Amino acid sequence: MNELTIELSEITPRDFFGQQNANIKLLKQYFPKLKIVARGNKIKAYGDEEMLEEFDKRLEMLIAHFGKYNKLDENVIERVLTSNSSADYQTSKESDAVLVHGVSGRLIKAQTANQRKLVELSKKNDLIFAIGPAGTGKTYTGVALAVQALKAKEVKRIILTRPAVEAGENLGFLPGDLKEKLDPYMQPLYDALRDMIPAEKLEAHIEKGIIQIAPLAFMRGRTLDNAYVILDEAQNTTHAQMKMFLTRMGKNAKFMITGDPGQIDLPRRVISGLKEALLVLKNTQGVGMIFLDDKDVIRHKLVKKIIAAYKAIENRD
Repeated sequence: MNELTIELSEITPRDFFGQQNANIKLLKQYFPKLKIVARGNKIKAYGDEEMLEEFDKRLEMLIAHFGKYNKLDENVIERVLTSNSSADYQTSKESDAVLVHGVSGRLIKAQTANQRKLVELSKKNDLIFAIGPAGTGKTYTGVALAVQALKAKEVKRIILTRPAVEAGENLGFLPGDLKEKLDPYMQPLYDALRDMIPAEKLEAHIEKGIIQIAPLAFMRGRTLDNAYVILDEAQNTTHAQMKMFLTRMGKNAKFMITGDPGQIDLPRRVISGLKEALLVLKNTQGVGMIFLDDKDVIRHKLVKKIIAAYKAIENRD
């Protein structure tokens, strides 16, 4: 039986191994044919020579990543162990910087490789599509980038919008004025903002129109300039709505479009404006696209398993 020994010289083994050796346990799951032992500052592996070479390569990638970011978690390990090269998960140091100093000193930054790539894309493009399943942080990262741009005076206002598909004909049956009727559909956007801007300041910004949160229908006829604009839940736009939104872009504007093509609530036989836009604009200069996946899920760890379970059923159908 072949043996491989790797010594951790410049990093703390306890941090690298994880709490109760959680990271080593995950490594064992990915390399079930190897016997892996972690003791002191050494990792030993026993098994087939070819498999040991692959293990050595992946472990070096993990060590390099840990050396750069001083942390490892399940998402990072998964991404590193399934990537073809470091380019798939490593990004520039700038994209790892704090985006916003949030409420109560909370440091808000991109959490995963794809979220960091989203940050990089936003610096190079005025129109960005961030596509991925629930819990991948696409909307939250987008709102953080918008707040960052507002604080840096790069834009004069933030406009957050989403199609109120579920509202449809039923708005009239809901209690309250129009704002009260629409607020439940905008709640995820309010939640993100409350993490990043103190309550009184946020209220003042909304009153002055510096931050605007409105359904997509309210965008018709407007020219959105000097603004960071996010269209959330874009999978529920129609062809006409998406075209209308994209043509609102004014001077010094940044547009970010987020959505999950797997969660379309449109009537049957109605084509999603998001799916169409991704095809139409895929080769357009100045348009950036990032596709997040279940490895970017940063909600409860069960969310990732739920997404995988449903994906298996949908693929079978």
